[in-house]
Amino acid sequence: MPHVALGPGREFDRVRAVQAALGPAAAGLGDDCAVLPPAALAGAALVVSTDASVEDVHFRRGWLTLEEVGWRAAAAALSDLAAEGAEPLGLVAAVAVPAGAEDAALTELMRGVGAAAAAVGTRVLGGDLTAGPVWAVAVTVFGRAERPVTRAGARPGDGLWVTGALGGARAALEALEAGTAPAPAARERFARPAPRIAAGRWLAAHGATAMLDLSDGLGGDVRHLAAASGVRLAVALEQAPVAADAVAPARAADVPVQRWVAEGGEDYELLVTLPPTFGAAEARAFEAATGLALTRIGAVERGAGVDVRLAGRPLALRGFDHFG
Repeated sequence: MPHVALGPGREFDRVRAVQAALGPAAAGLGDDCAVLPPAALAGAALVVSTDASVEDVHFRRGWLTLEEVGWRAAAAALSDLAAEGAEPLGLVAAVAVPAGAEDAALTELMRGVGAAAAAVGTRVLGGDLTAGPVWAVAVTVFGRAERPVTRAGARPGDGLWVTGALGGARAALEALEAGTAPAPAARERFARPAPRIAAGRWLAAHGATAMLDLSDGLGGDVRHLAAASGVRLAVALEQAPVAADAVAPARAADVPVQRWVAEGGEDYELLVTLPPTFGAAEARAFEAATGLALTRIGAVERGAGVDVRLAGRPLALRGFDHFG
């Protein structure tokens, strides 16, 4: 869909610059609404999520380029589609621009939004532009899912699994807070998280019963999944997959590394429950299909809440609370 021609004015000059910068990474910018044709759903469910990112709450300008700010904002919303097992159809971005910001700054931020969309095979469909006291980006994503997977379907007897490795984003964040340079791989996990779209779709197609993305940390998100499904989750924390860059800061803090990574956030890996028949062979097939590891860290039981143990000893984990 071609972009819409715009009238005169400073605001529309900025939108024209974004149109030019995004090129094929966007479609139909300039109209009042994004239009998804009926064929886009083809009988599947429409899946929608939104995520807001505010300067000095979710990011600091001294830590990230504006392109990285845009990428992270889009990736956080796209990660919600991954957790539903959905295919992205497009996104819209509402951006607040602080007074005095140059026009090129908005273009840089939107390049990041467009790049994150393109990385998962989708496009920017539109959005909104306004002035504000600080940079803020709200991204709304649209997807289709033939078999949506919510947080509410875990059943006793299912296994509890997690994709990838945990702790890279926390390692980068703590280095930045300390005024030191993060390890390159850790910084990449923090600045340019990868929405696990392909992984989520594979898991949905292979029997996933419940799923969510690890934005608030394993320690918090296991409780969310248990509550939504009305089950008890037994977690063997020593099985948690650990990112290599997380080992040193955990040792420096004198905290077991599995606990350290479980109490971090923004890993954007997937926490998923799978039927009892899903085992090591299926996990190897997942890795072959997606390039990601899939690690079993526990089981679903009758009851409520979570039972987290590290080497057999009970452990109470903290999770991130936006209003704590």
